[in-house]
Amino acid sequence: MSDPKVVRGARTVLLLMCQDRPGIVARVSGFLFEQGANIESVDQHVDRDTGRFFQRIEFTMTDPSRSGLALAGAFEPVAEALGASVEFRDLDRVPRVAVLASKQNHCLVDLLYRARTGDLPAEIALVASNHPDHAEVCRFFEVPFHHVPIVAGDKASQEKQLVELIASHEVDLVVLARYMQILSDWFIDHYPNRIINIHHSLLPSFVGAQPYRQAYDRGVKLVGATAHYVTAELDQGPIIAQDVAPISHRDSLEEIVRKGKDIERLTLARAVRRHLEAKVIAYENRTVVFP
Repeated sequence: MSDPKVVRGARTVLLLMCQDRPGIVARVSGFLFEQGANIESVDQHVDRDTGRFFQRIEFTMTDPSRSGLALAGAFEPVAEALGASVEFRDLDRVPRVAVLASKQNHCLVDLLYRARTGDLPAEIALVASNHPDHAEVCRFFEVPFHHVPIVAGDKASQEKQLVELIASHEVDLVVLARYMQILSDWFIDHYPNRIINIHHSLLPSFVGAQPYRQAYDRGVKLVGATAHYVTAELDQGPIIAQDVAPISHRDSLEEIVRKGKDIERLTLARAVRRHLEAKVIAYENRTVVFP
């Protein structure tokens, strides 16, 4: 007897979080089977401190004319019974990303390159900056660039323009690629767990201007970077990715800065990719990041 043929439709991800209890896996997988879904991968985790259960299921529909996203409504009774928060995400839809940057361009250029070459599963819908410096590189990558300065210290008006730009481009995620402005609570509230920031991991030891100079003067042996979701508390949001690089006593200040920028590029790209692939669940001030 030949094996039954599985027709693969659009890839969909189901993200689920609830209190742990027996039978969750059976309940969710049984629902997907009854709806004609073919499960292709499953990752799950239990936080033993809080008793929370987390699950990521990637599936396709055996009937390609049906959308996996359409199961969200039918799943509501299951979610209610489990007391679960749930998200369905279409993996075959290319997410649209807005990048905010200030004068430094190392993270910005890296994201533009990765998106252009397909290394990052995203379309950079726009780049906005409070400085005009990135217009040329955005022209090279054929990405719309918007100079949105802060005029006479009127930050509220500048943020309003940014929100309007992001809305007009139907953006799914906002990335701060070394955007050196503190965002207001009003701005952050528009995009809960949809703003990713990158900063060096020299905080809180070396705050203010020239952190790498301060680190060099103190003879640090590691530099690193942290990528996290942005919350109202500055640089304290749920961490998505971190990395470090060793520093030698032989390294010059310029070499330390170069290593720091390399780590910032890689860490930010890793965090953005994990979010776009629906591999991150944020809760309280923590994250579960599936491989």
